[in-house]
Amino acid sequence: MVEFRLESPNHDQQAMTKKRNRTRPALSLQERLTKFTQDARAAAKNLPAGAERRALLQKVRDGEAAAEMERLLSSPGLQPPK
Repeated sequence: MVEFRLESPNHDQQAMTKKRNRTRPALSLQERLTKFTQDARAAAKNLPAGAERRALLQKVRDGEAAAEMERLLSSPGLQPPK
């Protein structure tokens, strides 16, 4: 026979009542993605050709794709009918 032990109920209550830190970002997702791609592109421009530059330019392309997806998903054309 296997015996199971439960933790004290106070432990579970404390974990469930802990408040999350919910602060809103100062910039929108679109603005953050645009800033990231601009900064990464500028950093890549200063690097010599090589693996590190290619990896950074790939991140730029990923950021641009994410920005485009966010723009499409938040467009009014995709809103549910009212």
